[in-house]
Amino acid sequence: MFTAIARSRDGALLQRVDVNGRHEITTDEPASLGGTDTAPAPHELLPAMLASCIGVTIAAYVRKHGWSIGELAVEVTYDNRSTPRHVTTTIHLPDGLTAEQIGRLERVAEACPVKRGLEAGFSFEPAIVSSGSRGGVLRAPV
Repeated sequence: MFTAIARSRDGALLQRVDVNGRHEITTDEPASLGGTDTAPAPHELLPAMLASCIGVTIAAYVRKHGWSIGELAVEVTYDNRSTPRHVTTTIHLPDGLTAEQIGRLERVAEACPVKRGLEAGFSFEPAIVSSGSRGGVLRAPV
C-alpha cells in the first residue's frame, strides 16, 4: 500500500506532496488557472508516472538479463479530455536488437504495474475530516 499526503497553505494551488514519508514532489497549476506554474499540474503526473514505470520495468528486465541496449526512451501521450481517457505509449529502442528481444521487451512493458493498475480500474472511498474535530469524520465515505 502506498500513501501520498498533499499539503498547501492559504488556498495556494501549489501542493507539496509527501510520498510514503520518504520523498516529496511538488505540483502546481499554470498561471492561466491561478497557479504559479512552478511544477507540473497533478494531471500531468499520470503520463509521467506511466512513462517512468514502463521505463523502469524494461530497464530492470534488461539489467537482470545482462543485455546492453543503450538509451531507452518511453513516450506517453495522455488525452485527459476524451471519454474514455486515451493513452498512447511509444517505446523508443536503439537499433541492433533482435526481433526476439523486441518481442520480449514489448511483453515486459505490458507488465508495468502502473499500466496494470490503470487497466484494472479503481474504487474510491472519500472521507472529510477536520483537525478541529480531533480527526473525527465530518462526512462518512460515500
